[in-house]
Amino acid sequence: MSRLSDTPLSVLDLAPIRQGGTIADSFAESVALARLTERLGFTRYWLAEHHSLDGIASAATAVLIGHIAGATSRIRVGSGGIMLPNHPPLVIAEQFGTLETLYPGRIDLGLGRAPGSDAATMAALRRDPYAGAENFPELLAELQGFLDDEQPGQRVRAVPGQGTRVPLWLLGSSGYSAQLAAREGLPFAFAAQFAPGYLHEALRLYRDNFRPSARLERPYAMVGLPVIAAEDDARAEWLASTTRQKFLGMVRGRRTRSLPPVDTLDWTPMERVQVEQFLGAAVIGGPDTVREGLERFLEQTGADELMLNSDLYAHDDRLRSYEIVAEVWRQ
Repeated sequence: MSRLSDTPLSVLDLAPIRQGGTIADSFAESVALARLTERLGFTRYWLAEHHSLDGIASAATAVLIGHIAGATSRIRVGSGGIMLPNHPPLVIAEQFGTLETLYPGRIDLGLGRAPGSDAATMAALRRDPYAGAENFPELLAELQGFLDDEQPGQRVRAVPGQGTRVPLWLLGSSGYSAQLAAREGLPFAFAAQFAPGYLHEALRLYRDNFRPSARLERPYAMVGLPVIAAEDDARAEWLASTTRQKFLGMVRGRRTRSLPPVDTLDWTPMERVQVEQFLGAAVIGGPDTVREGLERFLEQTGADELMLNSDLYAHDDRLRSYEIVAEVWRQ
């Protein structure tokens, strides 16, 4: 059996809003994708917290997780991630304790420390601009206390939440979360779907410094990466222009909705370099190219699980991309 066919695959969905589409379309398409990937045997379906971004509809992450979990029956549903400094740990514990009670054994709580927004939105969230860097470990410990069994003399409890032991993950794109996940004995998810540059060093730090815990005996690293699969390489590269337009907009300081594929991109050589840096871990191509790319990625990283983000304009193309991945996964 190949390394790929032995590796769990999961889905990262940013609930993209398509140019010419609606937020309601986005939610319906997320449900359809979750149901498809559940049938295809994927392990998890995660949604990410972002705020005030016109092209992403997953701001109320816990609400959308509940909607997806209610529309599926087996696949684990969770956050990739909840930005812990944006919320009181008690509120997160209550939300995810509720989800775990409604959908037992199917909820994951991935945590990040970035704001998922700009400075003005951070202010609207009432977030301390310095939160996360200094007190993230304390916030994490407080959250764990609300999800673990109640302690003698504990005055504040998460109801629901207390004793649900929702599985916690730490997310990151640098060494900070890798080392904290190692120290706390938690699974670690690296965001190579937009920040591949530090991937190998972060995985090394996590594995070298891992301390077994009651939650996890040995390191477990999941890596997110962009994957765009189509019937052949040429079509996949064309479809990938949607993703490249998104990152080009970010380079230029503009956020856009998901844009239709184009034959050529109007970018400078420097902009092209910057966009391709974002996509350094991307696997783009027809079935053979995707199989070879994923196998090579696993050989290079030793990832225990892959979380795929397929950012395509047309809903049918996104569904087909995951179908092709599943076909090569089980060959």
